[in-house]
Amino acid sequence: MKKLLLILLCLPMIGFGQQTLNKSIIHDNMQRDYIIHIPSSYNVNTPIPLVFCFHGYTSNASTVMSYTNFNYISDTAGFIVVYPQGTLFQGTTHWNIGGWTTGSTTDDVGFSISLLDSISNEYNIDDTRVYSTGMSNGGYMSFLLACQASDKIAAIASVTGSMTPQTYNACNPQHPTPILQIHGTSDQTVPYIGDPTWTESIYDVLQYWADYNNCNLIADTTIIPDLVLGDWSTAEHIVFDGGENSITTEHFRIYGGDHDWPGVWGNMDIHASTEIWKFFSRYDINGLINSSTATIENTINEKRLSKVIDLLGRNTEKSKNRPLFYIYDDGTVEKKIILK
Repeated sequence: MKKLLLILLCLPMIGFGQQTLNKSIIHDNMQRDYIIHIPSSYNVNTPIPLVFCFHGYTSNASTVMSYTNFNYISDTAGFIVVYPQGTLFQGTTHWNIGGWTTGSTTDDVGFSISLLDSISNEYNIDDTRVYSTGMSNGGYMSFLLACQASDKIAAIASVTGSMTPQTYNACNPQHPTPILQIHGTSDQTVPYIGDPTWTESIYDVLQYWADYNNCNLIADTTIIPDLVLGDWSTAEHIVFDGGENSITTEHFRIYGGDHDWPGVWGNMDIHASTEIWKFFSRYDINGLINSSTATIENTINEKRLSKVIDLLGRNTEKSKNRPLFYIYDDGTVEKKIILK
């Protein structure tokens, strides 16, 4: 009897580990759904960063959660990740960002702010460290938040998204905003060179934010090692640095890349989710969090390996002659190929 009682007393503690929950709020008299992932490290007494991850056009919250693998990074780095669900427009899930969604009456900026307020009432969110990212239409949505809700958003990252002319022309950010754009030069869905009728070119988007952020006019470019020859693409990392509050405007240009989430499909030389969190983790709403190189080096030296995953996000063991992602307890991720 004592053993049984001990087991029953221990069971409630299981609920305090990592959790992935399907939830909803009411906004504009409409039920709006979302998925939220809480890492096991969450402590009610310690403010925690939050990352919005918006799905693409026609997609949904569950799908973007499954391929981005942000839950894995959340568990090691210690942030909450939220996957909002878009509403239907002409029978298709979407985010109302202008462009091809012109005619939608959904207030997705208002929904995002209400969702953040609701989550902040339930969890101890660090309101200086709220970030937004997304795929395609979700990337456009992240840019829209940077333009229309920048008092809430510290930094954004877009994968295969851009800015619509409506977002671009009415953009009114309230503070220098770190921007990361990941895009393929051969994207057949959201063209890299843009289309004046519905989407800005990636060049124009980068120039807008580099100018607004007062970054250096000439970018530094680093060629990413072409570790996976079979993906038929290469990558380079372009950084406009020197911005106000030590922020940057950055771009991973994927030569030959299509409408992909690098590291999951398409280019395999970077992992988009890993690069996004590395980028976000440097900034809060006031700019660069800590510019101390010594502090960064100490953190790297003390990190421990948490898990190893393959290109599909599956747990695996260390092995040779194939690319694997090594995830550490500080949230950093390294891509390695160990050759015989």
